[in-house]
Parts: sequence; C-alpha cells; structure tokens
Amino acid sequence: MSIKASTRQVNGVTIVDLNGSIMEGKDVSVLRDTVEDLLGKGQKKILLNLSDVPHIDSSGLATLVRALTSVRNQGGELKLVHLTKKVHYLLQITKLYNVFDVRDDEAAAIAAFGS
Repeated sequence: MSIKASTRQVNGVTIVDLNGSIMEGKDVSVLRDTVEDLLGKGQKKILLNLSDVPHIDSSGLATLVRALTSVRNQGGELKLVHLTKKVHYLLQITKLYNVFDVRDDEAAAIAAFGS
C-alpha cells in the first residue's frame, strides 16, 4: 500500500496525517518531500500522525530521523502522535523512541509545542 500524506492546521501546528506503510522507495520520498515542503513554507511546528501507519522499514526510520534533523536545524519542532503497536515496538527496539517526542493524544501533542 502506497503512503498518502495530508496536512491540516491546528493552533499553528501543522499536522501531517500519514496513511500507509513508510517503506523504501516512493513511500519515503512522500514523507521527505512533505516535510521539506512544509519547512520551505516556514511551517516549523510539525506533528506526524502515525495512527494509520502499520509498518515502517529501515529506510522509513532513516527518513523519520532525517526529517527530525531537518526540522531541528531550522529551529523547529517535530513530534509523533498515535503510534501503532508495531511502530511503537520498532522505535523502542531501535532506541529511537527517546529521540522523538512521542505523544498518545493529539491535543496534548499540540499543547506541547512552544508558542
């Protein structure tokens, strides 16, 4: 299943709703291009909603880390919300869970962004 990304704004935070697996090839480029586009538009508070992402492979993980680095390098914040069980487990075993700001609740995640 190819990944799809849609964006919406809530209280100055851009929420990227992802749907599909983040895997090598076109799927990782969708995520990368979406984040780069948002940064190009000056949107530096980005929340990735992963509730509809059943699987992420190593390329997908690398893309998430690159996205986090890109956002931070431009003085922004990137957070993750609504991890599926598999994605949560994957971030735990790769020790990336503590690298990302991960939230269970969208409202709490939005509130966690600085003004």
